[in-house]
Amino acid sequence: MLEIVEAKPEEKDIMMNLLEKYLYEFSQWEKTDVNEEGLYGYEYLDCYFEEEHRYPYFVKVDGKLAGLVLVSDYPEVPEEKTDYCISEFFIMNKYRRKGYGKEAVFQVLNKHHGKWQLKRHPHNIGSVHFWNQVIEEYTKGDYRLVESYPNEEVNYEDGTPADVFFFEN
Repeated sequence: MLEIVEAKPEEKDIMMNLLEKYLYEFSQWEKTDVNEEGLYGYEYLDCYFEEEHRYPYFVKVDGKLAGLVLVSDYPEVPEEKTDYCISEFFIMNKYRRKGYGKEAVFQVLNKHHGKWQLKRHPHNIGSVHFWNQVIEEYTKGDYRLVESYPNEEVNYEDGTPADVFFFEN
């Protein structure tokens, strides 16, 4: 059984622990390095516990931590009004390719209705296939995808232009 559970402020360290695993994995595409303490760090984590319109979620499967989803109202690109973005999404390897990721996305999207943006790294081929399938199914094809978004501010840390989905639910 999959649950989406909003993280409480006292669980911020747990969220950071999961983010470190996510950031380690993502470093193969962004080419990021750890800091002097051997950590990647996530400078926006406090915002999710202190600001309105930021939603930190744990993904739990059978009561066990299986991943995270960070939702915000901070747009990935300034192109159009956006209500929500999935800023970060991570499912641990043990739970992948079993439908949990798709179910987690669907549950989170169903919690927040409005205009969405979602950014993905085009070199993360597993992510490209995942998001193509999930967004297509969720929106029944009613979305727009801009590959290699033409704005350097949207580029990933390695300089790669991001792909950005736009849709409404």
